[in-house]
Amino acid sequence: MNQIPQITPAQAAGLVSSGDTMLVGGFGMTGNPTQILHALAETDVCKLTYIANNVGEVGLGGGRLLRNGQIKKAIGSFFTSNPEAVAAAQTGAIEFELMPQGTLVEAIRAGGAGLGGFFTPTAAGTVLAEGRETKCIDGREHVFQSALRANVALIRAWSADTAGNLAYRMTEQNFNRAMATAADLVIAEVEECVPAGELPPESVHTPGCYVDYLVPVRTSAADLGSSASIADSGKKADDERMRLARRALEELKPGDIVNLGVGIPTLVADLITPEHGIILHTENGMLGVGPAPVSGGAMDYPINASKIPVTALAGSSYFDSADSFAMIRGGHVDAAIMGGLQVDERANLANWAAPGRPLLGVGGAMDLATGAKRLIVTMTHASRDGQSKILPACTLPLTATGAVDVVITDLAVFRFFEGRLTLTELMEGTSLEEVRAKTAAAFEIALEG
Repeated sequence: MNQIPQITPAQAAGLVSSGDTMLVGGFGMTGNPTQILHALAETDVCKLTYIANNVGEVGLGGGRLLRNGQIKKAIGSFFTSNPEAVAAAQTGAIEFELMPQGTLVEAIRAGGAGLGGFFTPTAAGTVLAEGRETKCIDGREHVFQSALRANVALIRAWSADTAGNLAYRMTEQNFNRAMATAADLVIAEVEECVPAGELPPESVHTPGCYVDYLVPVRTSAADLGSSASIADSGKKADDERMRLARRALEELKPGDIVNLGVGIPTLVADLITPEHGIILHTENGMLGVGPAPVSGGAMDYPINASKIPVTALAGSSYFDSADSFAMIRGGHVDAAIMGGLQVDERANLANWAAPGRPLLGVGGAMDLATGAKRLIVTMTHASRDGQSKILPACTLPLTATGAVDVVITDLAVFRFFEGRLTLTELMEGTSLEEVRAKTAAAFEIALEG
């Protein structure tokens, strides 16, 4: 069997040329080929097109290339995790293309599978669909997305054998598996390399036919950035936020597969007990998410979509981002609980672009809002300046159209019955008159109990 060459990070960096389009694995810094990227930052390679979920953290991973001015264009789903990437995009120092996270990984998978592209319901009716071809399929609007391929893929695996077979650790599969298939040259940074035959064939995630070079290195906590320690990942949980989280939990039933968005929805995870029988899904590749560990970090535990270390419950499973979003789009997630900036009378949701901020961080929000069987939105009833967030029509960029099923605020619970916004519950201490006064949208009343 062929032996895959083993090289150093510096030698790997020497295989990248100026002007290359480059796929870079990782979700946050987990599963990110940090040491190859840092070696590349020591070269004069420039004018790179950088395709990844995000552009590293400040001065770490791709963030170091960004700081050096080596990136010409970035294609990804969540640039806002790196303030320097936001500044570079705003000043025009780099070009950028924002894509929903599930669309991004599916475009990479399509490129690796030799397909020209695909139609997806994600982003239909939003600003990210403007100028794109659309088609009505089975009564639902879909948006066309071209496939993505690259000259080079820099990926990260935990184990490799000398034949180039790769195995990933916990949630480190993320974008790496798809990226390994979609480039002319694939370089894998690995924690360990064993003789061919020592990786059981059934444990191989990426077959060796995709891999051109191996870079054996050791991961340090410094390579993991903000996920290195649970101490860096504290949640803000005041009484009002916890009350909303507890009320959202009441909407779930035993056996539900549930995805929790960032913010208030994340707090629901710590309220779930085994008795609830709820299975948590995280879009970076895990089913069966448990509560945060007492100590440790991403060297010890998987991470969730908020890049926070979590535990794995009995019966948990790991998979890559492409499979994760296939679960979402395919209707295998029973409910998504998401934060909201605005919801309107037509069940439209706006939750990814705050007023006055650049459109640089959509993540998986559009995929989840469109694909989950049931969408539950938690949010404060009014903005900080007292303006209603439940409106006749959303004024902020939409996340999804006609997708919301339930809205839970600090004042009330609303549901959509046959497309009509309906008040079904008043929060403790709230009057109907107060809700009427503070809600800009028209609504019907069907108070329960």
